[in-house]
Amino acid sequence: MQIHDLEKIFEEKIEREIKIESKDWMPDAYRKTNVRQISQHAHSEIVGMLPEGNWISRAPSLKRKVILIAKVQDEAGHGLYLYSAAETLGTSREQMIEDLLSGKAKYSSIFNYPTLTWADMGAVGWLVDGAAILNQVMLCRTSYGPYARAMVRICKEESFHQRQGFESLLVLSKGTPEQKAMCQDAINRWWWPSLMMFGPKDAESTNSDQSMKWKIKRKTNDELRQQFVNMAVEQVKLLGMTLPDPDLKFNEVTSQYDFGEIHWDEFWAVVKGNGPCNKQRLEARNKAHEEGKWVREAALAYAKKQQARISVKVA
Repeated sequence: MQIHDLEKIFEEKIEREIKIESKDWMPDAYRKTNVRQISQHAHSEIVGMLPEGNWISRAPSLKRKVILIAKVQDEAGHGLYLYSAAETLGTSREQMIEDLLSGKAKYSSIFNYPTLTWADMGAVGWLVDGAAILNQVMLCRTSYGPYARAMVRICKEESFHQRQGFESLLVLSKGTPEQKAMCQDAINRWWWPSLMMFGPKDAESTNSDQSMKWKIKRKTNDELRQQFVNMAVEQVKLLGMTLPDPDLKFNEVTSQYDFGEIHWDEFWAVVKGNGPCNKQRLEARNKAHEEGKWVREAALAYAKKQQARISVKVA
């Protein structure tokens, strides 16, 4: 079959909302785009464990410790689902992890900000996971089958994480003056980085147009960012807190909220590796990878012994 015929079959599947599977023919650019997006998503889940793991031992109660441990465990699982999905495209997990540890691969820039107080755990849950959910719900309908199926379970768990984060802030918002101030401070610090999670403006997003045509993405960066702002403005009222944007106001014409300009210089600096915790995050991942080397080697040695025993029995 000619390439032209294969391309036509591929495009017809995309048009008819038929999932592309790992053994189907696909354009090299489609494969590479999915590998990049899925692996970056996996890296984000793994690196995202670090700022939260920082607070497990310091959570204010046993209940909060248990909740936070469960959340970090969920994120580890999400990373594994996503690495598995990316592997179906022909890229090894070892290669993806090597790219992360070397700094070649990107992950969500939001995780290069420090978690300074306990309230940050609530703000991360409400704002960061809330922004992630808007992106990820769309991915349940992405055109690549293994990725779409992995996202169904991930979205269910992320929705719980968001509710847990909001509930944590709600408790603080009804507490002492110091707790209320801590709640507001966390919202102030995480609001703008959360808006940056949706990526650059549509006009500056080099991959969005093609990803939309292939139905890898279903909404643009700016559409999702606007949806997030509309949602957060209403939710923050329940906390009795404010969002740190003096330009935030309801637009009667569009029936949406106008908001101020994002700090794009900061966005690009963090993306390029110059955020507050970029170096710290990569050092932590490299340290964990090196210290876990003996576990990987032991598991491989055990697997080889088991395979040898099976071979002897068969013989």
